[in-house]
Amino acid sequence: GDTRGGAPGPRSTRTGRRRNSKVRNNVAETTQQGSGNVADRNLALELVRVTEAAAIAGGHWVGAGDKNSADGAAVDAMRSFLSTVDFNGTVVIGEGEKDEAPMLFNGEQVGSGAGPASDVAVDPIDGTRLTALGMNNALAVIAVADGGSMFDPSAVFYMDKLVVGPEAADMVDLRLPVKQNIHLVAKAKGVKPNQVTVCVLDRPRHQGLVEEIRATGARTRMILDGDVAGAIAACREGTGVDMMMGIGGTPEGIVTACAVKATGGVIQGRLAPTDETERQKAEEAGLDVDRILTTDELVTSDNCFFAATGITDGDLLRGVRYRGRTITTQSIVMRSHSGTVRMVEAEHLATKWEKYERRQG
Repeated sequence: GDTRGGAPGPRSTRTGRRRNSKVRNNVAETTQQGSGNVADRNLALELVRVTEAAAIAGGHWVGAGDKNSADGAAVDAMRSFLSTVDFNGTVVIGEGEKDEAPMLFNGEQVGSGAGPASDVAVDPIDGTRLTALGMNNALAVIAVADGGSMFDPSAVFYMDKLVVGPEAADMVDLRLPVKQNIHLVAKAKGVKPNQVTVCVLDRPRHQGLVEEIRATGARTRMILDGDVAGAIAACREGTGVDMMMGIGGTPEGIVTACAVKATGGVIQGRLAPTDETERQKAEEAGLDVDRILTTDELVTSDNCFFAATGITDGDLLRGVRYRGRTITTQSIVMRSHSGTVRMVEAEHLATKWEKYERRQG
């Protein structure tokens, strides 16, 4: 989403510890080891503990109308659990600069410090407004890749994006007309254009894009926020989404690239400065705002880890459920090197989490 900014709300801590989980392998993971700098074990299975904690903490605020408290709770939980993960991470996509974000700021060191350097992108709640309003597609998200491999967007906060799954990955091009890209996706999937569904953020700036999509006969799925969920849904079967198009957050695009690498899909992006000042800052940083950025340019490493846990129900994941004695979560974890995508359903004993919260509070 693109609802970042504004004064940070009060930070409240709601963290915990996972009781047990059952894992369904969508793709059997190979035993091939990573070739990059990040530790060769499947770090994603450790990172899912982090997103579970953030989702459970933020989930307490679903529908409460207070996005700052929801975000604060999720940030605190994510930060606390990151300290237990055995890796050497630096937040490169976080909550902002240190003076503006007391938690998970850009440049913050996370993890135990063991092992080679890693880039970390975090979004404790992708969709704070969705959480506050009790709407679909809010996620807790983290991505990790080899140190120095994540694209530095500098001061350009928005990006025009095109995301499709593996069937059409080699066919689409952000420079092509909207109609042509939709026809290419339809051809790749063996369907008619009017059977293609395009996910688009519901923003006034997308009025023309939506008209172009609908003129082809294709359908739109409008989302209020949460374009990480929408982008990944476009790469996954059974979600009802075939493409994602439009302008959204640049940080979310980089996070999405880590996930897309595991699915075989593609994300293409083009920086979209909001004004001349931002454009000038981009040029001073050596960025070409007209350049089409590929998946491999957004994240150069092929050794990426991605984890997300649902906060509210959505196309990708089911939201957190609080059921008296237990709390249940659903997560997706990915590793690009092996192409493994796992769905993780976890059951957490509520009393254990409550005790942990009191110790942290």
